[in-house]
Amino acid sequence: MRAAAARYGTAGSLVLTALVAAPAGSASGTTPAPEAHGTVLAAQRAEAAGIRWGACAEADELPPSVRCGTVSVPLDYARPDGRQIRLTVSRTGAAREVRGKKVARQGALVFNPGGPGASGMYFPMVGVMPEWKRIAAAYDLVGYAPRGVGRSAPLSCQNPKQFTKAPTQSPTHPDESYKRERIAQAQSYARGCAARNPGLRHYTTLNNARDLDVLRAALGEKKLTFMGASYGTYFGAVYATMFPSHVRRMVFDSAVNPDPAQIWYDNNLDQSVAFEGRWADFRRWVAKHDKTYHLGATPEEVLHSYEKVRGELAHKPAGGKVGPGQLQAAFLKAGYYDDYWPTRATALSAYLKGDPKPLIEQAAPEPRGAVEEENGNAVYTAVECNDASWPTDFRIWDRDNSRLARVAPFETWDNAWMNLPCAYWSAPRQQPVDVGTAEGALPPTLILAAERDAATPYEGAKELNRRLPGSVLVTEEGAGTHGIGAGPNKCVNGHLDAYLLEGTVPARRAACAPHREAEPLTGERAAALPQDL
Repeated sequence: MRAAAARYGTAGSLVLTALVAAPAGSASGTTPAPEAHGTVLAAQRAEAAGIRWGACAEADELPPSVRCGTVSVPLDYARPDGRQIRLTVSRTGAAREVRGKKVARQGALVFNPGGPGASGMYFPMVGVMPEWKRIAAAYDLVGYAPRGVGRSAPLSCQNPKQFTKAPTQSPTHPDESYKRERIAQAQSYARGCAARNPGLRHYTTLNNARDLDVLRAALGEKKLTFMGASYGTYFGAVYATMFPSHVRRMVFDSAVNPDPAQIWYDNNLDQSVAFEGRWADFRRWVAKHDKTYHLGATPEEVLHSYEKVRGELAHKPAGGKVGPGQLQAAFLKAGYYDDYWPTRATALSAYLKGDPKPLIEQAAPEPRGAVEEENGNAVYTAVECNDASWPTDFRIWDRDNSRLARVAPFETWDNAWMNLPCAYWSAPRQQPVDVGTAEGALPPTLILAAERDAATPYEGAKELNRRLPGSVLVTEEGAGTHGIGAGPNKCVNGHLDAYLLEGTVPARRAACAPHREAEPLTGERAAALPQDL
């Protein structure tokens, strides 16, 4: 299961010896010399070239206030003079003023929203939002599309129309026939990835971290200020492990568990357990508002209403496009973000009253987004499959997920099917990076986490906190939104501002009360809300 991109609002010369000595993801625990040399060389070239900023491409759909450019990186850092790929980058300059007060520029803040497979090109647009204005006054806001994403040497593993084909089934406890069907699909997908992408093995977390250092150099930054959300926390942590002397400030928002033993198979099993808990949170909320939705006065009754809809869609897809698979995907988003709760409950209620339109609007695939969705999934699959070894015997997957589905049925098997191509992957696998730094190697770093986050379960934030001495964990207690920085919680935002603007962190772990619970929407208010929520 992808650790989805978190939503918001909803340079200098390099020292070769430092890179050679920095720990990384090889079996020996040190950076392989060819890649280390290639990274230094690529960064030196990027520093000399800089970034030529200009109007953004029409495909980026960004306003004129955002400027765009590209940075060249080697496809293979062991061969820095070989094939180069271009990463697209976006930027707005620091406003240098907030509420009529002059503010000193602190450099560039680079952001990655996660995935793997998500683009951060939109990031500079957040500067106009109230939660970001103080940060946008002090920093250039820099987003980019990582390798493989968007126009950055994009990956594709199958025809986008095939990828978004609908309707589909989504059995909670699949039978043997369905399992054989999904195995065949996973094998076909893995073959398609290998056939369509000759450089597939170079799309890894290690290379994402190296690319980030080249981007730092191209921006003219001697040290990196970075904020990563979701998967962005993992390769940010890998970056900190590889290049600790290049870090100025780092924010890890909704942290992936970086324990090498967790990457990635076990992380996905843990994720399925956590989604079961978040699914229960949603059903409790719906039951609490039964007078509005009439889906049941208890979580069990709400589940019965959901399963009734699922059963009907299995026989007669809504609008010919929304089957159980599309229903599952739509309600999974409610596990990521509780601002989806009102619209999802409204759609379920309307369907049971004979009006399928809200559910179709929220759950049917959008043809215009097919290319982007397929591309994002291709990058997600390539990075996770390349990063680590996965079980290659389906019997192991079958055993683990069958057991798990007995206690966590909501997401378990859909999560397994999404990752199953890794069982049949032909590209060489890497040994996961042993994330961690020595005491004093890093400046203080900030970790943000919601206690009931399902996409990146809370244990991951605690594990990252243990592995990065000097890091401080800020917890939003009792909440489960994925990506909490610059969101609705003023306490969390206060810690974020204090860190990015002043470099200060709490003396030890800090806790924030949960943000305000979602309110049910009815009548005109519900109708006015965008249906893609």
